[in-house]
Amino acid sequence: MATDPRFLPPSPFSRLVTAHAVSMCGDAAIAASLAGSLFFSSPTDSSRGKVLLYLLVTMLPFAIVAPVLGPALDYRRSGRRVLIATSMLGRGVLALLMARWVLDPAPGGLLVYPLAFGILVLAKGYSVAKSALVPALIGREDELVKANSKLALVSAIATTVGGIPAFVVQEVFGAPWSLRFAFVVFVVGTLFALKIPSIALAQTAQEAELERAELHQPSIQLAGSAMALIRGAVGFLAFFAAFSLKDDLPALGVAATMAVAGGFIGNIIGPHVRRLLREEQMMAVALLATASFVLLGTLLGTTLAFAISSLAVAVGAATGRLAFDSLLQRDGPDAARGRAFAQFETRFQVTWVVGALLGIIPQNVKVGLLMLALALALGGVSYVAARRAARGREMRTTLRPKAVDRAVGHAAR
Repeated sequence: MATDPRFLPPSPFSRLVTAHAVSMCGDAAIAASLAGSLFFSSPTDSSRGKVLLYLLVTMLPFAIVAPVLGPALDYRRSGRRVLIATSMLGRGVLALLMARWVLDPAPGGLLVYPLAFGILVLAKGYSVAKSALVPALIGREDELVKANSKLALVSAIATTVGGIPAFVVQEVFGAPWSLRFAFVVFVVGTLFALKIPSIALAQTAQEAELERAELHQPSIQLAGSAMALIRGAVGFLAFFAAFSLKDDLPALGVAATMAVAGGFIGNIIGPHVRRLLREEQMMAVALLATASFVLLGTLLGTTLAFAISSLAVAVGAATGRLAFDSLLQRDGPDAARGRAFAQFETRFQVTWVVGALLGIIPQNVKVGLLMLALALALGGVSYVAARRAARGREMRTTLRPKAVDRAVGHAAR
């Protein structure tokens, strides 16, 4: 007699999805606390100085952890699950400590920055571990894009679910209590993370050599550069809009809403677009279409300009990310995804920070958006030209370590 599917235990991937949703809720709660209490509660010039310091702090974790994080994820038994759980618990503890000093003036208030640094390091580790774990929990390459899309949609929903109550708590009780709310969320997330099956992957010397060759082929490197540009555009527009619309909260709310909607739209249409286009074509469309709509926004009023630009950049970032993840999982190394994702996530975060740094520079709205459109258009044209020049130079092995097959089979059970 068959068991009713409703009473079957959650699949390994479903457990990851649940833990990921809680993690995003916690991150949103921290972001809401800092945005309302640390960055935008003071005059604009002072806010820019605080944001500049925060952004500079964000660049350091990725330069430090990338060389160590990837190999640790790939070689250490249960490394990915352990890092996911440790990251959540660590972020919760640091959020609780941050609640003590978030509203204090200097010198005590300066402790917020090293605590934020620690949260960013742990968040980086979580992101890489999650991305590296997905293929092992899925097992079938033809389901990877759908799985990545599901995680992205869950992330967008959970960010809203976590951010709204945190913002309400902050407005009613103050930033320290919204950070304590984040602590509770992360503790719950840690419990869910511990239920994810452990996956241990091994790699031979032959597989390591193939990994290095695969990672440096043109399809991956060019797509990585294109995605880095898109991430830079996201960072630029987020901070450019935040400071340009600081005194117009309804307009800022519209821009933020359009950005959230764009993320949903991009992740919903992404798998369908991929049925019509190759990953490389999706990446080119993400750049060029986004540039076109941002350019259109420069012809409109400030509110509409930011609304259209936020929507376009969010859709482009979502579809571009799905294309990149699928391409990396298609052409990249099977045996060491932790290292592959660590390298590219580091590059993407650095370009996001660079874009954000440019976004806090005071400038005319139309000029700023025009520069963004031109950068995306130039990137799109360059990507298409480079892809054509690199045709015929790709290589791809079908090597799949036996250790991976055994781990996937064990997780599925």
